[in-house]
Amino acid sequence: MFNQPNRKASRERRHRRLRKKIFGLPERPRLAVFRSLHHIYAQVIDDTRGVTLAAASTLDAEVKQALTGSPGSVAGAKAVGAAIARRALAKGIKKVVFDRGGHLYHGRVKALAEAAREVGLEF
Repeated sequence: MFNQPNRKASRERRHRRLRKKIFGLPERPRLAVFRSLHHIYAQVIDDTRGVTLAAASTLDAEVKQALTGSPGSVAGAKAVGAAIARRALAKGIKKVVFDRGGHLYHGRVKALAEAAREVGLEF
């Protein structure tokens, strides 16, 4: 029999491959997405200084109030995308580089990205 890689190892391998190309600069920081089974997290990161400039997740009080369904759903991802975009724009960040964290661009990751674009982030 042959050995199949598990899903987590495959995602981590894709993420390492992506991170070789994606780097957050002060004028265009990185919007990093982490997706767990029950929650979704987003950070705007300046990789030159190693500093998180803005963050949002389904655990935030502001996002919880706006959320009607499960925090691990597409609705939760949309709420987080809108929140991270508002927080980034408040700090003067309009353009970012999108880091999907090795996840495929569909479902919750896509919903977060589209919600952030609707609010005004450019990527």
